Amino acid sequence: MRQRMSDMVYEVQDLICQSLLALDGVEYREDTWTREEGGGGRSRVFSGGKVFEKAGVNVSVVHGTLSPQAAQSMGGGHELQGEDLDFFATGVSLVLHPKNPMAPTVHANYRYFERGEGKKPGSWWFGGGADLTPSYLFEEDAIHFHQVHKDVCDRHEVADYAAFKQWCDDYFFIKHRGERRGLGGLFFDDINGASKDDCFAFVKDCAHSFLESYLPIIERRKDLPFTSEQKEWQQVRRGRYVEFNLVYDRGTTFGLTTNGRIESILMSLPLTARWEYCHSPEPGSDEFALVELLKAPKNWL
Repeated sequence: MRQRMSDMVYEVQDLICQSLLALDGVEYREDTWTREEGGGGRSRVFSGGKVFEKAGVNVSVVHGTLSPQAAQSMGGGHELQGEDLDFFATGVSLVLHPKNPMAPTVHANYRYFERGEGKKPGSWWFGGGADLTPSYLFEEDAIHFHQVHKDVCDRHEVADYAAFKQWCDDYFFIKHRGERRGLGGLFFDDINGASKDDCFAFVKDCAHSFLESYLPIIERRKDLPFTSEQKEWQQVRRGRYVEFNLVYDRGTTFGLTTNGRIESILMSLPLTARWEYCHSPEPGSDEFALVELLKAPKNWL
C-alpha cells in the first residue's frame, strides 16, 4: 500500500499540473527535496500567470520517528507510544489562489499514514478532502463542487457524504471569527473501516475527481469583470485563510513539528492578503451575504 499510494499521488500531481499548465499558460517551478530524517517529495508552484496569483501542488513521501509533540498534533485520537512512533506518510496537497475575486480558492489533500509496520488494528488510515473558498457566492459553483464529491462518495461503501460534509464544515471553522473558512466540501480522517484496498479505492477516486469538481468553476469565473473594491474584499478573505492555516490547521502543525520542508508547508498561503482594522461588510451587500453563510453553513444538495 505504501508504494501504491505513493505512485497514485505522483500520478495525480502530474494530471493536475498538466491541466493547470494548459489553463494558465505558464510553466511551474519544480523542487524535488529530501528530508534528513527520511523520505522527501516534489513541490510544484505556479505564479505569474493570467489565472492564478499563486497555485501549488505538492507530493510528499516521508518516514521517520514522531516526537510526542508531533504525534499529539495529528489529532484523530491516535495514541502513539513506543515503537508506534515510527511512521510512514504520503500524500498530495494542493491550494489554488486565483487572481480574479469572482473565482474561488480551492484546496484538496489526500494522504495515507502508517505507524509501526502498519499491521496492527488501527495502525494505518487514510484521510483527506477538498473544500471551496470563494470571495463571492455563486450558488451553482457550490452545488457543482458538492455534487461531484457526493457522487464519489456514493460509489464507495466506506464513504458517507453527509458525515464528511459536516466534518468539513466543523473542521474549517475559524473559532475566533465565528465563521467557516469557505463553503466546505469533504473532510475525513481515520478512514480504516474497510479493507486497505477499499479505502484506497475511495481516496484514489476522490483525488482523480478534483479536476472535474473545479475546472468548470474556474473556467466560468476567471475572466469575469471586477472592481478594485471587490479585489480588496478578496484580500480580506485571504487574510481569513491565513488565520485558519496558521492557527488551526493540523497539517501545518504536523509539518512544522516533524521538520518538514517549510516552503512546501507554507505553500498554501496566498501571495497577498489584507487585514483591515474592525472591518465588516455593509449589511445587504454581496460581501455581507457571504459572511452570513459562513456563519451558518447550508446543505447544497
